Amino acid sequence: MATHFVAAAKKTFRELHGVVVSSGLMQKTVKVRVGGQIWNKRVQKFFNRPETYLVHDPNDSLRTGDAVAISPGWRMSKNKRHVVKRIIAPAHVPIDERPPVPSEEQRWEEAIAKRAAKNERRSLIKAAEEARKLEEITSRRTLRKLAKKKAKAEAAEQAETVKQAEAEMRGDTSL
Repeated sequence: MATHFVAAAKKTFRELHGVVVSSGLMQKTVKVRVGGQIWNKRVQKFFNRPETYLVHDPNDSLRTGDAVAISPGWRMSKNKRHVVKRIIAPAHVPIDERPPVPSEEQRWEEAIAKRAAKNERRSLIKAAEEARKLEEITSRRTLRKLAKKKAKAEAAEQAETVKQAEAEMRGDTSL
């Protein structure tokens, strides 16, 4: 079932170009400013209105000032909806000295592997839970059987004491 969602999410989306304005403050996250314009009807003119996005950087390979290509992907957190595709132009540190930006195929393989590991863990936990419930049920049954035997024994013992008490009241000592 999960692979269907992954395949559906794998569709290629548009590519945005922007500049990293903040990096190193959050793990695996950078803030990227993408240029944009808005039309003002009153003045009949376009005004610059850049958008800033929180972008997922899987290997922490981006630095402030880098020109990057980003693409929308599935949500990584509440506000992270984009992922780095590639570095267009590095700012200070050369690309060779940084960890590589994973390709889209590598990200998909990692996501599928994580999902498979999660499903494996879930199945193991479910099997352990079912075994625990089965053990609990069988232990309850044995406890009920023991309680019934104990109750029968106590009832028989009580009946015996009642018989002895009645016999003593009658004066019979034959028991």
